[in-house]
Amino acid sequence: MAKKTIEDIDVRGKRVLLRVDYNVPLTENREVADDKRITASFPTVQYLIDNDAKLIICSHLGRPDGEVKEEFSLAPVARRLAELLPGVKVAMAPDCIGPETQAMAAALGEGEILLLENLRFHKGEEKNDPAFAKELASLADVYVSDAFGTVHRAHASTVGVAQYLPAVAGFLIGKELGIMGKALETPERP
Repeated sequence: MAKKTIEDIDVRGKRVLLRVDYNVPLTENREVADDKRITASFPTVQYLIDNDAKLIICSHLGRPDGEVKEEFSLAPVARRLAELLPGVKVAMAPDCIGPETQAMAAALGEGEILLLENLRFHKGEEKNDPAFAKELASLADVYVSDAFGTVHRAHASTVGVAQYLPAVAGFLIGKELGIMGKALETPERP
């Protein structure tokens, strides 16, 4: 199950769109209750930072059904991400597409992070709308898939953007593919 990973491409100075699974539980005070999904992405995130990528992270949170709903904002995730990565500039985009988000992505410096607002605030995400996928892809030079919990869904941020950008797997996806490949190729027998 050999797939290209981030180690197979040069990310230095490139804007990298990283799809992660930051669908985390929040407390009543809108704080991250469990950050395991965030920290699971850190091998990939740290590799990209260490290799001077300009990191644009995208995820969904909950099921807002294509509408902007404050309780599903990724702002608490951005705050937690900044706490967990001291010394790394983490900015929060007001949306996942649009002129302001485009400008923020264009202004990113090497080793900096821009977290996009919830992908599912747009109906085009779950419908794998080509126009939405193309606009999302226009933010970056390379696409990295590292959201193992969502790769089976044909959404704009998992399938659509890969039609417009060079696409590779992150370390979390690579690890899971390795485990599955081993189980399929040399299964342990009772």
